[in-house]
Amino acid sequence: MNKLWAPWRISYITGKKQKGCIFCKAVNSKVNKDLVIAKSQFSIAMLNKYPYNNGHIMISPKRHVSQIEKLTKEEIADIFSLLNKCKNKLDKKLHPHGYNIGINIGRDAGAGITGHLHVHLVPRYRGDVNFMPSVSGVKVISQSLEDLAKLMED
Repeated sequence: MNKLWAPWRISYITGKKQKGCIFCKAVNSKVNKDLVIAKSQFSIAMLNKYPYNNGHIMISPKRHVSQIEKLTKEEIADIFSLLNKCKNKLDKKLHPHGYNIGINIGRDAGAGITGHLHVHLVPRYRGDVNFMPSVSGVKVISQSLEDLAKLMED
């Protein structure tokens, strides 16, 4: 069996699991702390600690809400404004070739965090689905979260 060593994950595997909602906790964090990269009046943006791809950002309302229909018009507009701001910043900093943008509602739809609605902004690059995921089911992320967070600073 082939192995890909990822020793930095041991703290997640063996460490204490964070209790409570990561998005609600992020609301009280400062920008450029705790993976929070931007805030607006009604929403926050943070790097995904377990990204699908380098630059994976999650945008959520500040208010703890699980369904789209529970969002106010102001929250919807604000979330999409912050989504656009983050996309523009990724365009300038990482130069991706495309994006996947989506919302998973419910565990059966793939939501890892079901109680707090959030939008995934996932940069895509030509060739990012290379031999590693195709042959071995392994995804290689080439940049640390700390380095990416610094790069995303204004």
